[in-house]
Amino acid sequence: MHPKLEIPQDILDRVMERRGTTHIHADFNPATTALVVVDLQNAFMVEEHAAAYVPEAVSVVPNVNRLAAALRSAGGKVFWIRNTIDEQTRTEWSHWFAMTNHDPERAATRQANMAWGAIGHELHPDLDVQPADAIVYKRRFSALIQGSSDLHDRLRSSGIETVLITGTVTNVCCESTARDAMMLNYKTIMVEDANAALSDREHHASLLSIYATFGDVLSTDELISLMRRNATPAAAE
Repeated sequence: MHPKLEIPQDILDRVMERRGTTHIHADFNPATTALVVVDLQNAFMVEEHAAAYVPEAVSVVPNVNRLAAALRSAGGKVFWIRNTIDEQTRTEWSHWFAMTNHDPERAATRQANMAWGAIGHELHPDLDVQPADAIVYKRRFSALIQGSSDLHDRLRSSGIETVLITGTVTNVCCESTARDAMMLNYKTIMVEDANAALSDREHHASLLSIYATFGDVLSTDELISLMRRNATPAAAE
């Protein structure tokens, strides 16, 4: 697990000056909140099937499961995002594949591990995926940019106003999704201890960027406590 984020005083001061509070989205309504779990797939988490192995990713699974259970109980929804590479991806995002084709054999292996039917494409087996949850297939880093997935439509149709971003990699797919979520007018919270990156430096830099400008950063325990506090009486029973 990445060490706890320490927010520099100058960033705290800037946030207070702009927002008047250190946690602008602490009043979120759990019933109109979605947990968005980005790319916690074998291709990132199981070394033998990895297209891009992120050792820290397995450590966030218990927190993701805790958040999912708490949010379901409070009336919210869970969306499991699966990174997907197919011919559509290669055609519509050809520049990215050209950028990463320095070693064609390695590139082909990475792509195959995230293709339909591959073990790498599957969600990690320790994740607590329930029948009422939604599965979303994305074809870009961000799950919300045009051409990537139908996540935005599904969030809107579910009446979602707030998104909790978790998964891997913190500073790539998770941050990209968080930035787009904010700019699509969702209240956006990145979960400090339910995201994983390849290094502590990248993880913390990403969280600071989100906190300073795009939304909020809270821990799993803080969010579960807020869910219980903010839940409607019917959902809390």
